[in-house]
Amino acid sequence: MLLTELVDCADAVAATTARTAKIESLAALLRGTAGPEAGVVAALVAGDPRQGRIGVGWATVAALETVPAPKPTLTVADLDTLLDTVEGASGEGSTQRRLDLLGAFLGRATAAETDFVRRLLVGELRQGASEGVVVEAIARAAGVAPAAVRRALMLVGDLGETAGIALVHGQPGLEAVGFRVLRPIRPMLASTADDAASAVAELGRCSVEWKLDGIRIQVHRRGDEVRIWTRNLNEVTGRLGEVADAVRGLPVHSVALDGEILGLADDLGPAAFQDTMGRVGTRGTGESTPSRGETVKVQVRPRFFDALHLDGRDLLDEPLEVRLGCLAEAAADHRVPGVVTADPEEAEQVFTSAVGAGHEGVVVKAAGSPYAAGRRGKAWRKVKPVHSLDLVVLAVEPGSGRRRGWLSNIHLGARDPDGGWVMVGKTFKGMTDEMLRWQTRRFDELATDRRVHVVELRPEQVVEIAVDGAQRSSRYPGGVALRFARVVRYRSDKPAAEADTIATVRGLLPGSAGSVGSAP
Repeated sequence: MLLTELVDCADAVAATTARTAKIESLAALLRGTAGPEAGVVAALVAGDPRQGRIGVGWATVAALETVPAPKPTLTVADLDTLLDTVEGASGEGSTQRRLDLLGAFLGRATAAETDFVRRLLVGELRQGASEGVVVEAIARAAGVAPAAVRRALMLVGDLGETAGIALVHGQPGLEAVGFRVLRPIRPMLASTADDAASAVAELGRCSVEWKLDGIRIQVHRRGDEVRIWTRNLNEVTGRLGEVADAVRGLPVHSVALDGEILGLADDLGPAAFQDTMGRVGTRGTGESTPSRGETVKVQVRPRFFDALHLDGRDLLDEPLEVRLGCLAEAAADHRVPGVVTADPEEAEQVFTSAVGAGHEGVVVKAAGSPYAAGRRGKAWRKVKPVHSLDLVVLAVEPGSGRRRGWLSNIHLGARDPDGGWVMVGKTFKGMTDEMLRWQTRRFDELATDRRVHVVELRPEQVVEIAVDGAQRSSRYPGGVALRFARVVRYRSDKPAAEADTIATVRGLLPGSAGSVGSAP
């Protein structure tokens, strides 16, 4: 398949907001593939090439200057080979080697192909081909049930591989995919609920469990072999030795568990979230250097909330209550706190206890639900307290993909009572098309300096931002960054002088007077 066919399809998908039209365009593209090529194409249009992130940043891509080819000659296989080669470049001179490879490739690409590859490399496709849309397109192209594709994807963990199975082997091939210990599966995800009581009232008998402020992991063991993955299925076994040791100590032969790790600092007090993240980062040394400047040694401990397999028995299709019984049998000392109840009032009490202990909230799970990954279903509902801040927009970045032509990602500033503004984060979350159109017009009026990647603004526009909290950060001058910021509305009724201060934002840090408490 010529690369231009894939690029044209991606542009068509980006140009429409109709989900059905996106699916049909992608299905038609996938029908034109042959053999293993199907998996490569599916991964590329989803913006998730099989090689993953290959270590090429925006600065590297922006530095490449090439003359567009007059006509398309490159194939999808050519691009896949390039990504393999760039990923494999390492050692002394590897940076220049990658530049040379990319430059030579883009020298053979048309203008449209060059734009696609640049955005693919830095994770900025955003053409509206979400994984859910691609899954539906794979099902339509292969003539199989979407549920069969979603289940195979959960078990295989790779969109491209799943597409190849569907398009080459059809429904029988998908149904032949099974759970295997030591091969990770996609995690089950939760949708949101306003409060624990309403979630229980709707779902009936539920497990109401603390939502810990940790990092999600999946752990498999067979005999003495233990492997650990993050929620994105990146293996981190070598970085979490104490977790592997704890799982080896369980009274089982084979097991697969879903859960979290919590971090502890040197004094066995709670570690900040970003310090815990250092344990699964690229360094993997067990040390993290936060904004305070000193090195923090972070220990971690596992807490599990689900069992996927136990001693030869696959549990994915069993009701949650059965899986919890198996979890208690396998790892009773490492369970996430929670209760099984049909009482909305009791569910609220669990929520209050979790938040009071410094955690994120609770997850309310239907007691009869199977384990199903993919789209965020309604069987699991997460409930978290939401904080609201009124901040000022300091700058904005041009959108890409479906948001091309609009001003999108906003830079957020808190007020410094001594004068000026302190940047505390960025977001493009929560913006409707109507909001994007409005802010593009508004920020054109406020622009003071226009560069390729950012437009500086007069600090006048107040925006209401919902956040899950704050964390210490060396990225921003105030030493603090917002967690999961999303736009609620623009406050044209409020002057910038009345925006929230940097002290208010710092008050959301764990352990501060304005936070809900400290993690144990």
